[in-house]
Amino acid sequence: MIQAEPIHRIAVLEDDPHVLAHFVDIISASPTLEICATASTLAEARAMIPLAPDLVLSDIGLPDGSGLDFISELKAGSSCKALVVTAFGDRDTVVTALSAGADGYLLKDSSPEVILAGIQVTLMGGAPISASAAVYLLDHLRQRDPGPVVMAEPVLDHLTPREIELLTVFARGQSYKEAARSLGISPLTVGNHVKAIYRKLEVNSRGAAVYAALRRGDLQV
Repeated sequence: MIQAEPIHRIAVLEDDPHVLAHFVDIISASPTLEICATASTLAEARAMIPLAPDLVLSDIGLPDGSGLDFISELKAGSSCKALVVTAFGDRDTVVTALSAGADGYLLKDSSPEVILAGIQVTLMGGAPISASAAVYLLDHLRQRDPGPVVMAEPVLDHLTPREIELLTVFARGQSYKEAARSLGISPLTVGNHVKAIYRKLEVNSRGAAVYAALRRGDLQV
């Protein structure tokens, strides 16, 4: 007998009703996810904590405060995952969000596929980060430790020039389709390159791939 996949309970914190409905539609379309609560203010968000969701999709700018304050409180009292999805893409906000305990950081203009994948990766213990946010995070780490990065193990799987080109356009915030047009290749070919990149870098998101390539020294942006 085939055992059904577990259903994960998702809460959403978003003050824009249209964006909230968009996120609810994305989550509801997945057979392994269900909405357990929604909130549009910090006060409403705090009331969701006792519901013990598996993951909260959280905005940052709220009418009565910051979603980062909520994430800090959430993390202090539960094992719930927190995935930030926001319009704020500046370095300080990225670093502050991750320091507050966010498990991942995506931008609101991400495609539904990227947001859904981000939720699933976060639930599995991963840390999806938008490509541009990964660049800011690496810059922050470089400022804290300007010395050279030393790899614990030798790099065995080198990225090809085309894979590096693809990561470069991802770091600039381009989507799969935009990257395909920029490089003059088909979206299918982009997908094949992405699979190879993920395998070589042992990651499962574009942001993590950009971050790993920067850390390895393969990518300069």
